[in-house]
Amino acid sequence: MDPSPQTLLALCAHALSGADRDLLVERDAAGAWRPARSQAVRERIAHIALGLRAAGIGVGDRVAIMAPNCVDWIVVNLAILHAGGITVPLYATQAHDQVRHILLDSGARLLFVDTAERRASLARSGIALPRTIAFEASVDGDDLAALEIAGRRCAAIEPDVLAAIAARVAPDDLAMLIYTSGTTGRPKGVMLTHRNIASNAVDAFASAADYVQPGDAVLSILPYAHIYESTNIYGYLLCGSVVYVNSRSENLLDDLRTVRPAMLLAVPRVFERVLVGIVSRAKSAGGVRAKIVPWALAAGRDYMRAKSSGKAIDVGLGARYALARKLALVKIKPLLGLQKLRVCASGSAPLHTDIAFTFMGFGVSIAEGYGLTECSPVVTVNEPLKPAIGTVGSAIANVELKLAPDGELLVRGPGVMKGYYRDAEATNRAMRDGWLHTGDIATIRADGCIRIVDRKTELFKTSGGKYIAPARLESAMLRSLYFNQVVVLGAGRPHPVALVAPNWNALRSELHLPAQTPPAQLACRPDVKHFLATEAQQQTSDLAPFERIRTIAILPRDLSIEDGELSPTQKIKRRVVLARYERLLDTPTPVLA
Repeated sequence: MDPSPQTLLALCAHALSGADRDLLVERDAAGAWRPARSQAVRERIAHIALGLRAAGIGVGDRVAIMAPNCVDWIVVNLAILHAGGITVPLYATQAHDQVRHILLDSGARLLFVDTAERRASLARSGIALPRTIAFEASVDGDDLAALEIAGRRCAAIEPDVLAAIAARVAPDDLAMLIYTSGTTGRPKGVMLTHRNIASNAVDAFASAADYVQPGDAVLSILPYAHIYESTNIYGYLLCGSVVYVNSRSENLLDDLRTVRPAMLLAVPRVFERVLVGIVSRAKSAGGVRAKIVPWALAAGRDYMRAKSSGKAIDVGLGARYALARKLALVKIKPLLGLQKLRVCASGSAPLHTDIAFTFMGFGVSIAEGYGLTECSPVVTVNEPLKPAIGTVGSAIANVELKLAPDGELLVRGPGVMKGYYRDAEATNRAMRDGWLHTGDIATIRADGCIRIVDRKTELFKTSGGKYIAPARLESAMLRSLYFNQVVVLGAGRPHPVALVAPNWNALRSELHLPAQTPPAQLACRPDVKHFLATEAQQQTSDLAPFERIRTIAILPRDLSIEDGELSPTQKIKRRVVLARYERLLDTPTPVLA
């Protein structure tokens, strides 16, 4: 293979070549895994690309996709590129006002959706839609199957047209116009070229290829509208993997057990929920198991933390870990379907060290990395089997890093975006003197490993003059089984305060709360307040005294994308949350000293 394919078309030409094999796999309506073989995928890409050409899509035209993860999403995205177009991804959960903005701002000439019902829902909301094609069969015939049939007819008439288009696609042509999550305002369109994404896929997956063999299974679980999983797909193809698509997050554990992947790339919340699931099941089982499993996980965490420090391990801790392995830890990898796992990575948000050490305790090393949409996205990554816990690793090949005087991390490399679409002012703010200003405060160790402190714009100063990185406190509290969501605020206050959305199911079980009582009523109970306040204290007790949570306020419900409190990538819109729930901060529950 050309070690540095200059376009995604060249990358795909290599990745999809060779003998026919299982390539993309998803569950059918009955729940059985249904594979699509490489030859069939190549043909579908060509036919859809030709169908797009017949529909009037030319080189440089923008085509949007709004659908949950599925094989059709992957195939249509590749077909858009082969037609010379530019993909504009939309989250299936995207708020309609943002859909309206993105379609208008991008000038999308065509929109793919998963169902005719989604198309109707968008139309009912008053969005001026371009021609919209559904993946599933549609009564009006404007669906993907009809587009493929039209493309198949074109292939018989113009068999060489796609090769001619590919010859015209240059490395610096746009491949994707992907809009940022918009936690502080309207989403901005990030212009990513073929060279940006292709180089990032090659360089980010260079180390993974040493551990994952062609034909190994991987489980794809993150939204394709997110640049992280979008680029991961190209990396999976480069590795020759068989890509299993997890289309429903609630089926994740079942999918892990049946697929038994060799590689798993996720975000911290996935790993947090896996641990919560393990502990919840143990507590539900009751008896000895309810006590042994949490104890064993803690023993594994403590042992691995001590081991990573390089100091001699206490005899008592060593004995506790040995017993924990025998009683519980050795059973967890098979229980989760991780027996064959060789590469496991986390990105997109901070991973708490406790989570990393807990997974390491039962034999899973999580290699944390760092990236941004503007970098296609990977900037740094840890070694898969020897991660430097607490850091996001060092720069991938061909990426340069340095710190600005105020500690902001600056990036230069082939994956850095072309700029923000139709927004020269924002582009000039972000890219100066050849460097992308990430907006993240970081430190660089002597060995080149990076530690991210927090977003530059999210640091706040208490009335005592101390700067607080809220993500550090939030990730500490989210280790708890009893918190679903945490928002730490506190600018101008004596101490940081946490807004918390509890895990009500876990709380009901722990405190024997009435099953039918609404959360808003439970949040007023003194025993609930006391329990959650104590939990907040325990989870932040290892932080500096000025960082520890002193008061909490209980949210009446979970924050949601639909109500505009979360971005489509589940990032908290702090300004919205503060404006909506500031009144709760006036009467918080003190954490007991």
